[in-house]
Amino acid sequence: MKNRTLGRATLLLALLLMTLTTGAEVRAAPQLEAPDVVLRGLPFSINVQELPGDGPYNAIIGDQRLSVSLDGQGGGIIENIQVDDASTTLTIVDPSGGVVAGLEIQAIFAWLSLLPALVAIVLALVFRQVIMALFVGILLGGWIWHGMDAAALASAFGDSVNVHVLEAASDSEHMSIVLFCLLIGGMVGIVSRNGGTQGIAQRISRVIRGRRQAQTSTFLLGIAIFFDDYANALIVGNTMRAITDKMAVSRAKLAYIIDSTAAPVSAIMLVSTWIGFQVGLISEAMSQISDWNESAYSVFVNAIPYNAYPILTLAFVLMTTWLGRDFGPMLSAERRAVAAGGRRTPLSNREAIVEEAEITTKPGVPIRAVNAIVPMLILAGITLGGIYTTGVAALGPGEHSLKDIFGEGDSFSSMMWGSLASCVVAVIMTQSQRLMRMTETNHYWFEGVKSMLLPITILMMAWALANVNETLQTSDFLVAALGDSLSPKWLPTAIFILAGFTAFATGSSWGVMGIMIPLVVPLAWAVLEQNGMSNTPEGMPILYASVASVLAGAVWGDHCSPLADTTLLSAMASGCDLVEHVRTQLPYAMLVGAVSLTFGTLAVGYGISWWLGLPIGAAVLLGVLLLVGRRPEKHPEAAHASAHSLN
Repeated sequence: MKNRTLGRATLLLALLLMTLTTGAEVRAAPQLEAPDVVLRGLPFSINVQELPGDGPYNAIIGDQRLSVSLDGQGGGIIENIQVDDASTTLTIVDPSGGVVAGLEIQAIFAWLSLLPALVAIVLALVFRQVIMALFVGILLGGWIWHGMDAAALASAFGDSVNVHVLEAASDSEHMSIVLFCLLIGGMVGIVSRNGGTQGIAQRISRVIRGRRQAQTSTFLLGIAIFFDDYANALIVGNTMRAITDKMAVSRAKLAYIIDSTAAPVSAIMLVSTWIGFQVGLISEAMSQISDWNESAYSVFVNAIPYNAYPILTLAFVLMTTWLGRDFGPMLSAERRAVAAGGRRTPLSNREAIVEEAEITTKPGVPIRAVNAIVPMLILAGITLGGIYTTGVAALGPGEHSLKDIFGEGDSFSSMMWGSLASCVVAVIMTQSQRLMRMTETNHYWFEGVKSMLLPITILMMAWALANVNETLQTSDFLVAALGDSLSPKWLPTAIFILAGFTAFATGSSWGVMGIMIPLVVPLAWAVLEQNGMSNTPEGMPILYASVASVLAGAVWGDHCSPLADTTLLSAMASGCDLVEHVRTQLPYAMLVGAVSLTFGTLAVGYGISWWLGLPIGAAVLLGVLLLVGRRPEKHPEAAHASAHSLN
């Protein structure tokens, strides 16, 4: 028995020694971590773990010999690797020249990273089927990612929902927006049924006497809801939709006014949910520049006058609403609305991308505007209060400025608190006045939620395509393709175009800002320094304009893209077909973008001050509108149809 026990102990000891020895060998084997996708001609990095010894080590790939930067803990990083072939072997060698690790690198053509977004945009605009277009874009991106063969297509099909859409849904900020939209939809469903929204429409209709006042009131309300672009779009759209319908303003024009006062206002206001994100990015970028001593917030404020596109967009919206003139597809949409005489023309099955479940007022209930005004005030008040409270908590004890507090506030949580509170208040007010039974109230809350499901589906798929673009390094390709050989005079213009095109392709203004500001600010400083213009009266306006061009270009690209979340929310809140919204807004956005380039970014590059360039740009926009714009009421066919409908 004793010998048997001794034998077992010896065996266990031997197994333990073998396990430890094997484990040491596994730990000693270097592990190389390469990006999921490598683009030909673009630099990338590889992380290395478990390197034996102290080095130094070198990485050999083709004709390149790169050093491995060690971290002192057996790991390291290989930077600025660049490949030009489809398949290349990278080897890591020790000081004696012995190979310690190797990796086969597969690279794709860099332009392929842009293909999924472009295909999705083209399909959406041509076939007016947004979900189909987004799915094809996601599928194409997955096929490129997995290797572009038959097996890759099967893998891409499985990953389209299981990976990309799931990742988009797993993001807490994305789900905050989804819940915010659903809760607001439920609240709107209740106040639409209990007579609240009809009461608001009746009250405002007593003041608004025509199409111009309806559009201008929408513009002013969009300016007033300045603290967040999402809240702006949903509140203004749901408040003004019935009024603009009654005044024969097209849903396309309503969506344009909403979209063009949401992000542009939030981007240039001193207090908004955007400012913390923007200032944080600027601060991070400035940390790489030792010779630039200025606060990040000061840079943001100094860059505001150079945000030509948001400023001129607001000016142009005011021009179109006050003068009542339109052109292009928007003029056609307005003429159809005038011809309909205030009656809503239903969308065809092909065009019904954003399907709206119209909820009519319950027959016999008293029409009281307060039943909608109070929940909406609760929504705005608690959202603002939540942003303020979370901002104070984030900054800690001490005195803080309002701009810093709003910059650090948690806008996503605050929006959910506000929307939930507005739902509760709407239910309580409905029950306390006995306007509907509780079962009926619940039913119309769900009806309101249902009206948001299709737009949210599109939103989720747009986020999923953004994840695909991030994996394929679409933004890195665009920056690398357009970021070289920049002259100081053309620097803001090139940055504006690059940011706009990237936002157009990816559908994310915040994503563009997050990627480009840390790259653009050091680049702009380096270009100015090489030309002896850093920290000079001639160079600083170009630097501020370069920062502003990222923000302005991102908003411009968003306005032109059917993939952008703000574009979708504006269409959803106004009850407009998404593709119709993009089609009618695109000429306006392109016009303002071209004027912003000429009299904003390019003018600054050539030494023209912003206070001269912006008024000239606004005058040019006014001249174009007066020259090519027409009043839809003056069109003979529209006037005849309108008169006929009234008879």
